[in-house]
Amino acid sequence: MNVVVVGTGYVGLVTGACFAEMGHMVTCVDVDEFKIKKLREGIIPIYEPGLESIVLRNIQENRLNFVTHLSDALSEASVVFIAVGTPPGEDGSADLQHVLSVAREIGQYLTEYKVIVTKSTVPVGTADKVRTAISETLKSRSLQITFDVASNPEFLKEGAAVEDFMKPDRIVIGADSERAEEVLRELYSDFCRNHDRIIMMGVRDAEMTKYTANAMLATKISFMNEVANLCDLLDVDVENVRLGIGSDSRIGYSFIYPGCGYGGSCFPKDVRALIHTSRETGYQSNILEAVHQRNEDQKHVLARKVIKRFGDNLSGLTFALWGLSFKPGTDDMREAPSVTLLHDLIAAGAKVNAYDPEAIEVAERELPRAWFESGSLVLVSHQYEALEKADALILVTEWKPFRHPDFKAMQHIMKQSIVFDGRNLYDPESLKSKGYEYFGIGRH
Repeated sequence: MNVVVVGTGYVGLVTGACFAEMGHMVTCVDVDEFKIKKLREGIIPIYEPGLESIVLRNIQENRLNFVTHLSDALSEASVVFIAVGTPPGEDGSADLQHVLSVAREIGQYLTEYKVIVTKSTVPVGTADKVRTAISETLKSRSLQITFDVASNPEFLKEGAAVEDFMKPDRIVIGADSERAEEVLRELYSDFCRNHDRIIMMGVRDAEMTKYTANAMLATKISFMNEVANLCDLLDVDVENVRLGIGSDSRIGYSFIYPGCGYGGSCFPKDVRALIHTSRETGYQSNILEAVHQRNEDQKHVLARKVIKRFGDNLSGLTFALWGLSFKPGTDDMREAPSVTLLHDLIAAGAKVNAYDPEAIEVAERELPRAWFESGSLVLVSHQYEALEKADALILVTEWKPFRHPDFKAMQHIMKQSIVFDGRNLYDPESLKSKGYEYFGIGRH
């Protein structure tokens, strides 16, 4: 099948590459000429395990192409995926200007029946707006062409996106016509050879499903962070509590690890967007607002622990920071807890030596230049280099190389043997027996 994917960001590139890997002819469209030039050369703008090899292979086998104009690709396509960004507005709403701009462009060049699919995470009712935008553009051309608009939200985890796409738990498709359903079932047929993973529903149902899934996971994280903070005050080890409740099959172990907050391009944005949608309907979403507020506050917890230990003025102190990306397996620093922590520490006068296995280039590009110019922030190329003359280690992102460091060797590098563990990776008693002070999230 011929497929067009508009947008070569995280979702669009993974979608296009994985469909090509399954034998479909895919054209990815993006207005960013520099990005398209690099993609044609096989240079991937994001870090995602396994993606580069798939892109390169399918470029070489002419199943994956990249263009800057939708008009160059639309005529041969049976399905067009809209996978452009929906950045949050100041009020938390999802900005649909790019989605609707693509819809109008589709209407400008549409000549025959196609299925238009929203892959971007969008509010309930977006498909209706896409349908209207295409129809109005067709009307301005004095044309009546049949088309369908469907919703096919992505459920990809950064760091495991290729595997998630190729071996999905479920494929949610929102379609209001049998014709659109048939086309999309055929497109996804090879992903369902073992068993049918497709869940069909209405378009608005599919749009809501995506937001609800992310909001539910965010809720579990914020709830457990709330419990961990209470454990801190009650002299309770939250790790034992986690094991105790996770063993209940009704709760499970997933997403109940306490930490210094969630980040990324999905959870924060989607929770805020669902809150905004609730307000628009006149409904007060108390739980969602609490989830968001807890997470915003949780990002300051590590800095508060540091200041409680060292005092309000951190001038003259150096901290090693392990982990800049919002989670392991990605270089994405959007709304990462590390950024909030850096703001707090540097504002208090601290110097920070930071290391991340993948996000150093992103940090150099996106963090304030003043931090680098003043010497408040130094990015290093090895995790142990960050420890030189450090008064404490602060772990923010649970990358695998950070899980079992040589704590004995570290004591010869650091000025003081102090660890602030933002992901509860380390055993407090083991560290204390080695002469460390330990501060975790609900553990001490």
